[in-house]
Amino acid sequence: MIMETVPVELGSRSYTIHIEEQLLDCAGSFIQKLALSENAAIITNMTIAPLYAARLAASLEKAGIKAALITLPDGEKYKTLGQIEHIYSQLLGSGLDRKSFLIALGGGVIGDMTGFAAATFMRGIPFIQIPTTLLAQVDSSVGGKTGVNLKEGKNLAGAFYQPRIVLIDPQVLVTLDPCELRSGLAEVIKTAVIHDAALFKYLEANTPAATAADIPVLKHIIANCCKTKAQITSRDETELGIRAHLNFGHTIGHAIEVLTGFSTYSHGEAVAMGMAAITRLSGKFGYCESSAALRVERLIHLAGLPFELPFFSASDYVDAILKDKKKSAGTVNMVFFKAIGSVFLRAVSAGELFEIMSNMLQKRG
Repeated sequence: MIMETVPVELGSRSYTIHIEEQLLDCAGSFIQKLALSENAAIITNMTIAPLYAARLAASLEKAGIKAALITLPDGEKYKTLGQIEHIYSQLLGSGLDRKSFLIALGGGVIGDMTGFAAATFMRGIPFIQIPTTLLAQVDSSVGGKTGVNLKEGKNLAGAFYQPRIVLIDPQVLVTLDPCELRSGLAEVIKTAVIHDAALFKYLEANTPAATAADIPVLKHIIANCCKTKAQITSRDETELGIRAHLNFGHTIGHAIEVLTGFSTYSHGEAVAMGMAAITRLSGKFGYCESSAALRVERLIHLAGLPFELPFFSASDYVDAILKDKKKSAGTVNMVFFKAIGSVFLRAVSAGELFEIMSNMLQKRG
């Protein structure tokens, strides 16, 4: 198999994404070439550690790198400042210093937390992304967004902090829970909807194979999503413009996660419901053709993802959305659907947001 490489062009902060089966077992040689340090820490969770931590540690040892292992609880509800403090304590207890580096081995939660810890420990040390979920491989491991949740909302504490390299082994997805695989497909669908009509068409034909963990299909999907994310990030690193398009479905999705205590739906499921809702609304507003909106909803359904909003009042949704970090001067930037491969950003006032959410929730009574 030919290794896929995707450059992320950010000047002095540029790095490369490598995508290939069995990459986990030779991660040490890639990391060694970065000439970072001989001391590191692998940060992972209780689900991933028994599956892949030993293989990664062995690869690092062959490359002359000693790595402490820090294992966190698994789940979005543990993405907190308390867990970050725990990471700091473990790093200090393991003798890591400002010349050391971190490795995120896990999904989006682990990647976000490791990146945030790296950005703030000793005023900043390098970190590496080795994502093990489809969601992390296609989205969250690329672009440098790091952070944790506060009780008021999602990712309200964080930093833009780029990894030194991203190593993606699609083979690790064979052990992924089918629900998590479908969750990752939500971010894949998002990428196709906002920027890649060809990928959308590919998904219409190949989503059943993707949900069955067909590795060549998943590798194709991962590579295309990474290329899109790299292009957008290179143009707009800190989300002042086009990068906001990547939030398609997320404004409502994040509200769903907050309202359900980060415990009822996965991130991908929440985003899927948010995408379906905003796509339907875009059709009602005349922003898109109804046939295009129907294709989006059909693809979400084909991926086995939910597409009806959970029952909360419009006021509940508005309160949760207005706590989102994308709020500015009393308005919220929302991404609306225009066509397959095309979306646009529009500022929405609090009053209009209430009308929008009421419109979305009409069928739920």
